[in-house]
Amino acid sequence: MILVTGATGFLGKRVCRLLTTQGRDFMRTSQSMGLDLRDAAATLAFFEEHRPSAVINCAAYVGGIQFGSKHPAELFHNNLLMTLSLLAAAQATGVTRIVNPISNCAYPAAATLFKEEEFWDGPLHDSVMVYGFVRKASWVGSWAYQQQYGLDVVNLILSNMYGPDDHFEEERSHAMGALIMKIADAKRKQTPQVVVWGSGKPVREWLHVDDGAEALVRGLAAPATNQPVNVGVGQGISIIEMAELIKRVVGYQGELVLDTSKQDGAPYKTVDGTKGAALLGWSPSRDFEQGVRDTVAWYMEHGS
Repeated sequence: MILVTGATGFLGKRVCRLLTTQGRDFMRTSQSMGLDLRDAAATLAFFEEHRPSAVINCAAYVGGIQFGSKHPAELFHNNLLMTLSLLAAAQATGVTRIVNPISNCAYPAAATLFKEEEFWDGPLHDSVMVYGFVRKASWVGSWAYQQQYGLDVVNLILSNMYGPDDHFEEERSHAMGALIMKIADAKRKQTPQVVVWGSGKPVREWLHVDDGAEALVRGLAAPATNQPVNVGVGQGISIIEMAELIKRVVGYQGELVLDTSKQDGAPYKTVDGTKGAALLGWSPSRDFEQGVRDTVAWYMEHGS
């Protein structure tokens, strides 16, 4: 049986939906469903009771740049505890495969087109140092458990995800969710301006959440590897170009104003997905503009 942790979150919901569509045997858990992965004893007890054969780990404590700058200690503490509990419980109960997503902010700040062989080639960007480090530490932990116990963990490095059912909050969201929320709300309220945080110049690669879910589910049957593997397409878009696209899709007639007092984060982040395509026999294929349109439509129907 497959266990999906963080099953009520943005990515976890889509993983569960895909597993349901495929008719797979799985169960869900999350903090809101009663299991706090930060609690090692509770996590072990859960695994001993349910004995999953495989785990897709979608649990994380995360937010955008502003959230990270305000809550660095919580990001460090909560995510490390979840990683420690999960690895120990999986090893103790004979889990045969964990599929673990790692954010691409775990790459060095100086990297542009992220390649796996550059994973350790320099310091992380200050804006994502804590979250990038704890996701990197999840790979180190999986490597350690593989070396000592033979625990099989496939670590897939994913770009920032977007799509229907995303978080739409100014501070907690990544850039796209925040911009969709602000621009759609500005149209509804007839607000003349929308503030875009930062210079608008940073380039980001975006992964549709359903492509992220597909990658994780495919990871269940992928060949074993103890090295991190990228999932991506090697193409990005600047923040201001993305804001203009969202503005056009929403039909907002107001002005976009850059607030350069807000930090940009790393200047350029795209992902070389060659190894991921080979490992999974698949690569992300959803059209970006159509994905933005679908996300905007979802927010217009379900958002605040």
